[in-house]
Amino acid sequence: MLLGLLVTLPGTLLTQAQPAPLRVAIVGLVHGHVGGFLEALPRHKDVELVGIAEPDSALAAQYAKQFSLPQSLFFTSTDKMIEARHPQAVLVYTSLAGHRKVIETAARYGVSVMVEKPLTISLDDALAIRKTVREHHIHVLVNYQTTWEASNHAAYGEVEAGRLGAIRRVVIHDGHQGPQEIGVSPEFLSWLTDPAQNGAGALYDFGCYGADLMTWLMHGEAPLTVTAVVNHDKPQIYPKVDDDATIVLAYPHAQAVIQASWNWPFSRKDMEVYGATGYAITVGSNQVRLRHQQDAEEQLTTAAPLTPPQNDSLNDLAAVLQGRIEPKGDLSSLDTNVVVMQILDAARESARTGKTIRLTKLEE
Repeated sequence: MLLGLLVTLPGTLLTQAQPAPLRVAIVGLVHGHVGGFLEALPRHKDVELVGIAEPDSALAAQYAKQFSLPQSLFFTSTDKMIEARHPQAVLVYTSLAGHRKVIETAARYGVSVMVEKPLTISLDDALAIRKTVREHHIHVLVNYQTTWEASNHAAYGEVEAGRLGAIRRVVIHDGHQGPQEIGVSPEFLSWLTDPAQNGAGALYDFGCYGADLMTWLMHGEAPLTVTAVVNHDKPQIYPKVDDDATIVLAYPHAQAVIQASWNWPFSRKDMEVYGATGYAITVGSNQVRLRHQQDAEEQLTTAAPLTPPQNDSLNDLAAVLQGRIEPKGDLSSLDTNVVVMQILDAARESARTGKTIRLTKLEE
């Protein structure tokens, strides 16, 4: 009997030790990516949705019906939702211009935040967010689809292992046929195509991916200069914002060319990293073309799958809040994304003025 007790007791203790689900809330329903989160939520038994703040009652009703969400989840005010539901983190699906206000509101309650890419609408907002984070001791993470793609991590691993030599040139392509062309929702399209709400068009919407990846590859180093040109190839569809952008980043011994567009013939997200002794070119989310100096020809390889907690945004968020990951220098971290905003802000100014923008070192 005693032996049986000794055998079963550890299992019982292990079950009792399972952490409670992470309590998260949504702020805003105007960002189309919220649908992807709600679809994925049932697969995350360790995450509990405890509230939704959305002032548009018709939009709230639409999501309640589509995802069979109880009315008790919905609030019209972020403050009221946080006070009633006490989330550990809020996930922000407002327009880009709304990020700073939500972060500052959540911070007053000591609640951490994850926003959809990019961090915000301007460098000024980014620096204000950083100040808020430091004052209130919360976390702010930025969610990019490219963060969870194994091919990008495999390319990064090639660089870190020294197999490509020093980085010399990086070329990054991101985008699709255009938000209207792919059929995004009306509320999403409305702010994506408004420079006051999105900062720019394709320049911000897809230029942020390349700025994030390059800042990660360069270990947080900001470029010396930023040069950008934008096109308005479809003014009849996007009269207020650019639909095609090229951003050139110059570093002391490297360059990056970021090609962001709403004019690709199909959706794409790929990166080419060229070093002094080899290259790595990502192919989709899980393959990489590699060639090293000693290789007669390139090889197509399959990247190792990413493992929890670094395989998706919710696992990563939980690990950060539980102290298992320090969010510093990675693709989601605030320090990386302040530099991303410095790049995007300068790119917007370069496109506006037709001049190369020389960056100054940000105060820590």
